[in-house]
Amino acid sequence: MLRVFKPTSPLSVGSFILSPFSALTVGTAGLHVLGWFPRLRKIAAVGGGGLGGPMTTYTAVLLANTASPSWHEPHDELPFLFAGSAMAAGGGVTMALSPVVEAGPARRVAVTGALIELAAAHRIEHGHGIVSEPYTIGRAGKLLRTAKACTVSGAGLAVMAGRTRLGAVASGTLLAAGSLLTRFGVFDAGMASAKDPKYTVLPQRERIAKRIVVLENTNP
Repeated sequence: MLRVFKPTSPLSVGSFILSPFSALTVGTAGLHVLGWFPRLRKIAAVGGGGLGGPMTTYTAVLLANTASPSWHEPHDELPFLFAGSAMAAGGGVTMALSPVVEAGPARRVAVTGALIELAAAHRIEHGHGIVSEPYTIGRAGKLLRTAKACTVSGAGLAVMAGRTRLGAVASGTLLAAGSLLTRFGVFDAGMASAKDPKYTVLPQRERIAKRIVVLENTNP
């Protein structure tokens, strides 16, 4: 995959994100454990951090680039959902594992990510007509409702009790669980929409009807 760079292919671009991100983060962790080359470790950490944003969103782009209606239609919102979810989980876990007095930045990242995740999820669940339906029914709906409850509870705890050790751990755990459940919920919703023809046929009919109306108005 690394022999050719194809900007129009999410898989190709993703390979150029995943490969250096993995190398830099593993290298950073290894150097930290071994205590070697502190300057090189910092450079690797900064490089890995710079690729963190693209790393959290490229999987959303991969899903949106498929023919599954409930993945393809919300292609503008899915990257924000995945990015916000990753921020909430990453900030939450860091907050839970850091000394309370040093966890302020992680707490702010976690709460910001949770707000982005919730806003994007609301848009995906209600902003795309019938193809939003799989996000609210069946197994996907249950997973996403549970994810939302975890995210809201985790963000609330981060604000109200995040400056205590117990509050930070509970908040981080809830935010990480919400992020994980969100991913599974999105996956199930896309698979459900691919299995039921109505999520493909009905939007196609709507688009055809709109085109007919436009043609009739432009050519009376």
